[in-house]
This record gives sequence, structure tokens and C-alpha cells, in this order.
Amino acid sequence: MAQGPPFPAPTVPWNPVLISIHQRIPIRILAGLTNLPAKPNLFSRLPPCPSEHSASMKALVIAACAATLSLGSAFAGGEGWTHDFEAAKKQAAAENKDLLIDFTGSDWCGWCIKLNDEVFKHDEFKTGVKDKYVLVELDYPQDKSKLSEETQKQNADLQQKYAIQGFPSILLADAEGKPFAQTGYEKGGPEAYVTHLAKLQEGKTTRDKAIEAASKSEGTEKAKALVAALKKMELQDATVSAFYGDIVEQIKAADPKDETGFVKEIEAKQKFAEFENQLNQFGQQQDHEGAMKLVTDTLAKDEFQGEQKQQITLVKAMILAEQKQFDESLKTLEAAKAIAPESDIGGRIDGFKDHITKMKAESEASADGPTTEAKKDGE
Repeated sequence: MAQGPPFPAPTVPWNPVLISIHQRIPIRILAGLTNLPAKPNLFSRLPPCPSEHSASMKALVIAACAATLSLGSAFAGGEGWTHDFEAAKKQAAAENKDLLIDFTGSDWCGWCIKLNDEVFKHDEFKTGVKDKYVLVELDYPQDKSKLSEETQKQNADLQQKYAIQGFPSILLADAEGKPFAQTGYEKGGPEAYVTHLAKLQEGKTTRDKAIEAASKSEGTEKAKALVAALKKMELQDATVSAFYGDIVEQIKAADPKDETGFVKEIEAKQKFAEFENQLNQFGQQQDHEGAMKLVTDTLAKDEFQGEQKQQITLVKAMILAEQKQFDESLKTLEAAKAIAPESDIGGRIDGFKDHITKMKAESEASADGPTTEAKKDGE
């Protein structure tokens, strides 16, 4: 499992920003509707990237970076990498290898730089993977002066195609470009990373065996085999939809009564994604009142439970804090924690409360007027 969460990849400050807990459970928080600042040590042990957000955005929820879609001609990982994706697929097919695709922000993303310095630049890594992978580096630097329009377009298309929302994102894919594993930064150096990749490689073996077994099975047993294959790969939902839609349809056909619970699970995720999209629209319009109504109405309908309900309640608390309703925000955070206290977000809510308490104190101090020292300076 990746040790550090990926830096989010917003294109403008008002887009939703991805916080990836363990790079497995995507939690979208609407950055545009809150000026709650990023707190790096809640989600990352590295400093946040430069942000276009207001000063108060820099200490609590999200490390938001203004990354433009770009790809440089020099390789952050050194020699042995290519940025030509189509050529890489052809090479992988010819040499019977898989693809290791590094989505990186080489001049702004702290975890990307750390991964390059600790792993990718080392000969031990390159020797360990040379017979298994064609290395593809897709760089998204802030400085795009070295980029051709063709490279920029390729990069943007691939980011969308693979649903990349944070950097670094490392995908393992077969020669056709179909992903079977996803990871990010791992501590321990090049040898440990090669070992980590070997474990992830099992996702492809499991996938292929499950598909073969499913072809010989019927009904619920077939559905169970295919569900197990999808879950073993631990890919983002959007990635599964983009590359394994045929498998999803096979599961539905083989298990019409949904005995596996798979259809119910994906429908819940789709409904939550619809909520996120609506929330994002209010964010783009900077409409706090509209967003609050959406959140309040959604909670009142009680359609979501567990961590999804907790996430929505947390968003409500963030909006309240943005509106300087700090006491209500703190109460709402308590309610959010009570929903799933053992969850990843539940474990961080006390940290959120500390920062909102500080924001409240700063707001009250500002309302009281300048300090004595400030008054003297102004005389």
C-alpha cells in the first residue's frame, strides 16, 4: 500500500480536490466552497504545493496545487523511460512485457520528487524491472515551456482516460494499456519498491485466472469470480468503468438477483458521484447557499449511510466554517465523527476541530480590531 497520499490534481482552484486515503478510498471534498486550509500532516508528511487559494486554505483539509496539463521532454526518473504511450504499448507487446506508467508532477509534487529520488533514479530499480516493464513517464509540470501541443494533448487525454486525480499515480497495465494495479509512493528504497511491484503483479494473474474460470462457470459462481478479480486489482471506480465495463455487464447478467451485492454497491457509488457532481456545480458558481441546501436536503433524505454520510456531513461542517458559523461547524464535526468514528476520516476529525477552533479565535480577534502594537505602528 502506498505510504503517502497523492497530491490532488485540480486544474482550477474551484474544482473538487481528491483526498485519497491509502490511495484506495477516494473522498472528494469540494475545495471551492470552503476556505478551510490544508493541514499537510493530516494527509501528508511533506509540505503542500503552492496554491492559488486564499491564505486560510493553507492549513486544514486539502493540499491544493495549481498544476497545468503538461509533459516535459526530460525524464524525472532518468534514462530508461519514454513519454510516447503508443510506442510503449507496441514495445511491450513485442517484448512480452507490461507497462509501468508514472503520472507525475516533477517540478511541484513533493511525493513525486521523493519517489524519483528514492526509487526511480536508482540502478537497482531499473535492473529489477527491466525484464518486466516498459517504463512510461507522463509528467505534468508547472513549467510547460518544453512541451509540444501533441504531447500536451496526449497527456490530457491519458489523465482523463485513466481517471488520474492525484500525483504520483503509478499504474501497472498490460500491453494493451488495460490497468491491473495502482499504487504511488512507497518507502524503503528501490529494492523494496521492486518487491512491492511484484506483489501488485499478482493482480494481473488473478484477473486472467478469474476471467478464464468465469468462462467455464455460470450464474452466481461466475459473478463471484469476476467480482473477486475486480476487487483484487483495487482500481479506482472510474478506472473500472472505463476499462472493465464488459466485466461489469457480465456480472449483472450472471447474477440478476444481485446475490453478490455488487450491483447495489456500484449503484450507491454512482448515486454518490451524482451528488458530488451537483456539489461541484455549486462550487464552480461559488454558491455557498446552494451547496448548503444540497447537502442539507441530501442528509434529510437519508439515502447514504456509513462513510458516505460522514463525508457529506463533513462537507456541511466545512461550509459552515466558511460562513463563519464556527460553533455550528464544530457541532457538525462531532456528528460526522459519530457516524463512523473508526474510519479514516473519523480519525482525522479531531484535527479538523482544532483548526476550526483556531479559525474562530482568529476571526474573533480580527473583529476586535487591531492590537495595541498595530495601533502604535500606525501612528
